[in-house]
Amino acid sequence: MARLQALLAQALPRREPDIVDTTRRKVLRWSKCAVWILVGLVTLQSVLLVAGAWRNDQQIEHNMGVAQAEVLSAGPRRSTIEFVTPDRVTYRPELGVLYPSELAEGMRIYVEYDRKNPDLVRVQHRTAALAIIPAGSIAVVAWLIGGLVLTGLVLLERRLDQVDISLDNQLLS
Repeated sequence: MARLQALLAQALPRREPDIVDTTRRKVLRWSKCAVWILVGLVTLQSVLLVAGAWRNDQQIEHNMGVAQAEVLSAGPRRSTIEFVTPDRVTYRPELGVLYPSELAEGMRIYVEYDRKNPDLVRVQHRTAALAIIPAGSIAVVAWLIGGLVLTGLVLLERRLDQVDISLDNQLLS
C-alpha cells in the first residue's frame, strides 16, 4: 500500500524546486497533467451518462404513458420504433428508443413514454440501471490506461533522474 501511495505521489504533476526544470521535465510534467485531465473527463462523461439516463427515467415516470410499439430498425445502440398513443397519434421518436439492446426489426414491444414529450421513450421495464455497467466499464478502462501511462511516465522520469545524476558525477570528476 505504501508503494502504491509513493507511485501515486510521483504520478502527480509537480515541479521540484531543488531540481533544474529542463525541457524534458516540463514535457513530462505536462504529459502527466494531460493524462489526469483526460481520465477525469472520461470519468465525468461516464457519471453524466448515468445521470442523464436517470433524469430521462424520472421524466418518463412523472407523466408515464404505455403503448405497444413496432421496431422499425434495430441496432446495438439505436433502434427506431413507431407507436400509437391512446389518442390515436402515431409517433416515431427521432432519437429512437432508450435501452434498445436485444431488439430485432419487426418485433412488437411495449414502451413507456413521457406523455408531455412522446419523443422520450424507453422499452418497458428497462431503467437507467442498465447504463451503470457500460458507463462504469468505460471509466474503469480509462483509469487502467491512465494508470499504465502514468506509470510509464514515472519510470521515464526516474530514468532521466539517473541519467542526470550520472552526468553530474561525470562533470564533477
